[in-house]
Amino acid sequence: MSSPTKLLVITASNGENLQLAQRFIQTGRKLGATTELLDLTTLDLPLYNPRTHAQEGIPPVAKSLSNQMEGISHWVICAPEYNGSIPPVFTSALAWLSVQGDDFRNLFNGRPIAMASFSGGGGMELLLSLRIQLTHLGAQVVGRQLMSNNNKPAQDESIEDLLHRLLQMKPLQL
Repeated sequence: MSSPTKLLVITASNGENLQLAQRFIQTGRKLGATTELLDLTTLDLPLYNPRTHAQEGIPPVAKSLSNQMEGISHWVICAPEYNGSIPPVFTSALAWLSVQGDDFRNLFNGRPIAMASFSGGGGMELLLSLRIQLTHLGAQVVGRQLMSNNNKPAQDESIEDLLHRLLQMKPLQL
């Protein structure tokens, strides 16, 4: 018998997207996955700056973050739209993750990832930007995504369907 799929649910907000992430955690457990929540807003991760990187190296919290993420096969990212794009806390974390090791794509290459958003601005620009960035990094991004707001709250059936699609995917061996 195989072990349960590991699911990391990442949130880039401490508001509605954190609540959405918690719903993904609950549904993932219901589907038999081992789940873990990663709230980027709780990390004391400095803003990525190439000068700081060159002078001080990679902060221990960024190394720890990379180790945590590397050990979990499937990810869901719950993020709000910021100024028509990706939230700064996610972009900065991504920058720190991509400068570790010899290959900036290493952590993402072949990894199944689903995307969801609760956003006051609609969220479509976020989801497009995030899809472009994640596929550039080599991730397998689920074709379906979840976009919600106050007028169109996320439905349990949509969360479950998105997780079914994600959990059926196998990480690519490169």
